[in-house]
This record gives sequence, structure tokens and C-alpha cells, in this order.
Amino acid sequence: MIALGKKGGIVAPFFPRPGDVTALSSISMSPIRTDSFDLGGLRLTSGEGRRLELHVAIEPFSLGGEPYPVQPELVPVRLDISRTTGDGYALRLRFDATLTGPCMRCLEPASPTFAVDVREISQPPDPRAGAGAHGRGKPDQADDELSSPYVVDGVLDLRAWARDALALSVPSSLLCREDCQGLCPACGANLNQAGPEHVHEQAPDPRWAALSELRFE
Repeated sequence: MIALGKKGGIVAPFFPRPGDVTALSSISMSPIRTDSFDLGGLRLTSGEGRRLELHVAIEPFSLGGEPYPVQPELVPVRLDISRTTGDGYALRLRFDATLTGPCMRCLEPASPTFAVDVREISQPPDPRAGAGAHGRGKPDQADDELSSPYVVDGVLDLRAWARDALALSVPSSLLCREDCQGLCPACGANLNQAGPEHVHEQAPDPRWAALSELRFE
């Protein structure tokens, strides 16, 4: 099965015929951006599943007023889709993405890579349930917990899910390395390069400055 793009970034599954292999071989060379994916187009029955290799564009992050683009431009993602009961789906998304920008301690270029592995459950309420257990026609809390904000009318918003998942993996301080020493508070030197020998004479305590003016005869 090969996933091909449609207008608007929605991708539906496409099953090539034996005679189309040659034509499709050139298409597979270039990654196709997938913003949304039509889950219903897979026509899965309960208990069936598919694993798809897709590519998604993730918008840059802004941290501390600095832009941090996501690399590569089209991030390869692995999407596992399992059909549950009714119109429900169990989803798993995995990918590695790199953020590039200045280190928040030493200001040198930083490019940490983050491994993302997240899951979502989309299980719409069963309309055959009628008024529900209490007979008032109100959805219970269990239905709310099994709804996904990324699945609407059987279409998965892959771009939004990937960005939110990556945002949860990014720490509050983006560093060039975990043990980054930062900058010297006295002269601004990069302590990663200066080493432990970089020291400054401690300035005298200004509270004792008056003693230096005393003269003894």
C-alpha cells in the first residue's frame, strides 16, 4: 500500500496495480507531505490494523524569543492504526526530530534530537446506546476520555498531533549538551572552551571599602 497526497494535505490509501510499479517507483523517491490522514479510507474492520510510513512538516518553535526550526523539513513518522469497535481507532505515532537554534546557556549552535512515541484513542459514543445508563441522553465521562482532539469525522490531524507531541518532549532549556557550562558571568567567556582554569580574582566586598580609607599613625 502506498499513501498519496490529495488537495488540502489529506492522504487516502492507494493500492497500486501490478503494472503500476514502474510508474510509482519514481514517485516514492520524493517524500509526500501529509498534514491529515483519512482513517476511514483504509476500510479496516474491528481488530484490523495498518502501519504507515509518512512524512509531516512541523512548524518551528519559539523559545525565549528565539526561533527553533524543526529538522528535517519533512519529518519521517511511523503511524500505527488499529480499528476498534464502531468508528473507533487506536493510534500510535513515532518519530525522531531535531530542533536547531542557540544554546540557552552558552549561545553556541544547538541541535538536540528528541524521540517521540505517543498514543491516542478515538472512540466516538455509540449512537445505539440511546439515552445511556441514566436515561438522560448525556454522554458520560468515559466517552469524553476516549475522544481525541486530533480525529474529527474520521480524519486524523497528523500535523497538529506531531507538533503537540514534540512540544511535550522539548525541555524548558534547550542546550547544546547536557553538561553545558554556559558563559562566565564576569567576562562572558564560553566556559565549555575556557575550562576549569578560567577564574577571576574575587572583587572586594564593598561593605568593607571604608576600612581601606583608614590610616594609622
